[in-house]
Amino acid sequence: MSKLGNLGARLHRGEIGYDFVKNRKIWYGLSILITITAIVGLAVRGLNMGIEFQGGAVFNTPKNTSVSVSQAEEYAEEASGHDAIVQKLGDGSLRIQVAGIDTGAANEIKNTLADDLKIDSEQINAELVGPSWGEQIANKAWQGLGIFMVLVVIYLAIAFEWRMALAAFVALIHDITITVGIYALVGFEVTPGTVIGLLTILGYSLYDTVVVFDSLKEQTKDITKQTRWTYSDIANRSINSTLVRSVNTTVVALLPVAGLLFIGGGVLGAGMLNDISLSLFVGLAAGAYSSIFIATPLVADLKEREPQLKALRKRVLAKRDQSAAKGETEVYEDGESYAGEPEDAAAAVVGPRNQPASRTRGRGRPSGKRR
Repeated sequence: MSKLGNLGARLHRGEIGYDFVKNRKIWYGLSILITITAIVGLAVRGLNMGIEFQGGAVFNTPKNTSVSVSQAEEYAEEASGHDAIVQKLGDGSLRIQVAGIDTGAANEIKNTLADDLKIDSEQINAELVGPSWGEQIANKAWQGLGIFMVLVVIYLAIAFEWRMALAAFVALIHDITITVGIYALVGFEVTPGTVIGLLTILGYSLYDTVVVFDSLKEQTKDITKQTRWTYSDIANRSINSTLVRSVNTTVVALLPVAGLLFIGGGVLGAGMLNDISLSLFVGLAAGAYSSIFIATPLVADLKEREPQLKALRKRVLAKRDQSAAKGETEVYEDGESYAGEPEDAAAAVVGPRNQPASRTRGRGRPSGKRR
């Protein structure tokens, strides 16, 4: 078995692990810092809305137009008095996009461009987008996002519970804010493709979160009938047991998206790919991060406010203190010894799931005296 596969198996069995829940305040602080940066960027720079949202015109020149992109951009800005975006297509034609102009001025701009580019105006194809149509597109996008959020919360509240629904909602808002903020800071154009990419990454982020929640729900059945593990301990084990799968699926998804963004959009200059590839790239990374570092630790915080689980935590910690006071030493697989158990037991001490203790001694579960 490969080293990565062996690591994933050991994480899944609980033989090793990292205490994500214990360090949740670090992740919360980091997320708040990134979110504030995104909001500041959005407030200061704003979004570069595409022609579909602002209205305007798109002019397509004939094949093999000899004028350079920079020169065509200068001509378009002089003719329209607005910023222009020019893209060179694979057949050598130019796509000249001018947002925020009246559709009535399109013919005049078209004729001026034809003179500057030294081609017949009839060879330039003009596509007009009215501002009212763009406003409808924007409203539909917001409606779609709102409906998606409502359905997500309802589904999670029914399938799991309201605390998990709330944690997932916070994680999704976190992902949206960061992605939109990056768009504002980078200055990429926001198009319907951006909205499609945004909805796609929200679904992906939700998938990662639900995988962890499902494991957590299964492992916390009858949790109050034992005094070995707190809810946070089991939440941490759920993250670790699904960690390698989450990382693998995220990396596999990011690789083709990175190809679109950095090679297609950057090296080859295929600017039309930027609007969707940036939202996918940032959103996939933010979604994987939030499912591990935000959603599950937040659920643990909310759950341990419940009286039953708060009392369970006190009993578990009291029992660990008693073991420590009596000098009962726990020996783990790596040979390191502990007197009792730490206040926030990491996944490394929880042992394999659904297996009796007698079968797991020497394989990661602590040995020694247990009550």
